[in-house]
Amino acid sequence: MRERIVSLSDNFWTVRGSFKIGGLLDIGTQAALVRRASGGFVLLDSYTLSPALRKEVDALTHEGRDIEAVINLHPFHTVHVRATHNAFPNAKHYGTARHRKLFPELKWEPTATEDPATHSLFAPDLEFTVPRGVDLVSADENVHFSSVLALHPASRTLYVDATVTFFHLPFPFGLFAPDGLVRFHLTLAKALERRAGAAADFRRWAEELIERSRTLDHLCAAHRDVLSAPASGPAETTLAHRLRDALTRAEPVLRAHEKKHG
Repeated sequence: MRERIVSLSDNFWTVRGSFKIGGLLDIGTQAALVRRASGGFVLLDSYTLSPALRKEVDALTHEGRDIEAVINLHPFHTVHVRATHNAFPNAKHYGTARHRKLFPELKWEPTATEDPATHSLFAPDLEFTVPRGVDLVSADENVHFSSVLALHPASRTLYVDATVTFFHLPFPFGLFAPDGLVRFHLTLAKALERRAGAAADFRRWAEELIERSRTLDHLCAAHRDVLSAPASGPAETTLAHRLRDALTRAEPVLRAHEKKHG
């Protein structure tokens, strides 16, 4: 994955980063730089910026001085947390309960990323939503389904780590889906809470996300690609339509969970 910064609007930049499994397979990762209406900046997720990327960020943020906050959104995205604290020591750093537990020595703000009190601090520039019916932090540490999703109304962008994925299939399979695939993360079955009603809760949350996405044009997803699908375009190409298809394809998992747990 080639490291780069992509401007989606004059107030939202997606950072496409590198993350290698076993030092070989690069599945990519992401962060985002958001300019608030006040002129200050928020960094979504931690990432160790290369000198070239840091130069770009510095040019936008007065050498990083305008970055007011760093908001870590995925409980299991922790590799770059310490480096980002060091890179932006004057910013306010927010993490999920898991971030705070893993790095108690770092300076964290009082409220966690998943806390509605944190969300209110960044309104109306950013909106946040936490999936319902699934564990935010699974007991199985190989299950990385859930995260806090961020919406940036000004750039009409949905930013999401893992919960929703977007990727292009390799040739020749990509011939059957040339515009790529939007899906809920493949660990959904393991992430659902083991209780009655969990699948229904997730379904209702997904329906709310689909409805909200009717005014959105961009999907920034880890670990792969960025989807630009204008809400004003053909219905079958919009983000809302693609999320609807993703939920439809997740239905067998949800029904199986309901059959077992109610």
